[in-house]
Amino acid sequence: MTLHAITVIGHDRPGIIAETTAALGDLGLNLEDSTMTLLRGHFAMMLVCRGEADQAAVEAGLAGLTADGTLDVSVRAVPDEAPAGPVRASYVLTVHGADRIGIVSSVVGRVAEVGGNVTDLTTRLAGGLYLLVAEVDLPDGVDADALTEALRSTAGDLGVEATLRELESDDL
Repeated sequence: MTLHAITVIGHDRPGIIAETTAALGDLGLNLEDSTMTLLRGHFAMMLVCRGEADQAAVEAGLAGLTADGTLDVSVRAVPDEAPAGPVRASYVLTVHGADRIGIVSSVVGRVAEVGGNVTDLTTRLAGGLYLLVAEVDLPDGVDADALTEALRSTAGDLGVEATLRELESDDL
């Protein structure tokens, strides 16, 4: 069985998810992981699915999505990835404030410095207010309080505010 990574991006309209997943189901592909969002009004979806269909068959099965030229679809076979090392704690990082260049790279850079891994990240710009929400896994031994202070310092330099709080299991 092949594991496929599929991206669909372009002009938003009703029915994209239904059409995509129906085509994948017709090919006998099992949807194992997916995410979808609108980015400034543009549709963006990523899926990982598994099945017997090869890449050419998946591309042909999804060709109808690209027929009017408003959506782009890519299909790529990907290997199964070994699970990441042990994660001792998951956190939610939020940053908000006036928009400016460098917010994401600065704050996630702090997380990377301690070996943390961003597992999900969303940003939004509403008027002049910038919001970043990220899920972060920290390896065993990381001092979360020290990281919180480092994030607050970095955020302060950027003129925004940052918080890091442990993710409770019912938040998942």
